[in-house]
Amino acid sequence: MSSRTRTRASKRAAGVHTVQIPRQRGRRGAQPFVVVVPERPSLTREAFGFLARVLWKHRRAMAPLTLATVALPVTALLHWWAWWSGLLLAPLAVAPLAWLAFALLRRRAGRSVLLWRIGLATGGTSALAWVALAAGFGPTAGPLPVLWLLVTLAVQTAWLVIRRKG
Repeated sequence: MSSRTRTRASKRAAGVHTVQIPRQRGRRGAQPFVVVVPERPSLTREAFGFLARVLWKHRRAMAPLTLATVALPVTALLHWWAWWSGLLLAPLAVAPLAWLAFALLRRRAGRSVLLWRIGLATGGTSALAWVALAAGFGPTAGPLPVLWLLVTLAVQTAWLVIRRKG
């Protein structure tokens, strides 16, 4: 049996195919041609690819959700590495309230602007308070996961409303 028709059993990774090019006949300097047929991706890969394309297309609309999702492991690392970092982050929770007091004293505004400022200060304070508490006690301690979910939903909804109006 010729070496061209005999199959050779070799260990290869799944999905890897090699094409054996037989000896060329004819001119010695002629270049062989290779036909590459790509392997069909699996259904799982197709689903993840679709999800990745949708998320990439709407990445600006999903910014608050992305930040909230990144905050969970970051605060878990902070809690694991230095639980006392929650004490350092706690004064930051007062910053939105200080901004609200400054904005109320310096710039007079109508009722709708006042409501938006109060909402932003409340959302910022609750988000920063969650970060401080999660860094101090861990992101899954007590009611912190529920607070994370509520703050994330509120901020994401407000983000989408503001972006649609603007």
